[in-house]
Parts: sequence; structure tokens; C-alpha cells
Amino acid sequence: SASAFPLQKPRSELVRNSLRLLTSSAFRLQSECRKALPAESGPGTDIQLVTQQVIQCAYDIAKAAKQLVTITTKENNN
Repeated sequence: SASAFPLQKPRSELVRNSLRLLTSSAFRLQSECRKALPAESGPGTDIQLVTQQVIQCAYDIAKAAKQLVTITTKENNN
């Protein structure tokens, strides 16, 4: 099976990419959650759509965190 992290990419770049995904997803999550708050949500707010976006952001955060764990675990085992 193909590795999720090709060997030609330096680990520092992989860590940076994961942190970037983590940061952007966290900002998106915050923004989407704000839309769902009663004070912020207007009458046209589609709560179902906002909920889907929140779930997607949370998934992206988990994915980025898993990448970081995988990279740092490999680093510590070498």
C-alpha cells in the first residue's frame, strides 16, 4: 500500500502542512459555530448546512491532528 507521506517530502514540510490545515480548519470551525449561535444567525441561516460545515471542519481538524501524530511518532521511532 502507498504511504500517506511520501519519503521525498521533508518532515518539517509535512508538519507545516498539517499545522496549516489545523489552523485554517479551526478558524473555519469558529466561523461556522458563530453562524449557528442565536445572536449571530439571521432568519435565512440554514442550520442544517451550518451543522454539516461544522462536522466537516471537525473532521479536517481530526485529520490534521492525526497527521501530526503520525509524523512525530515516526520521527521519535527513527
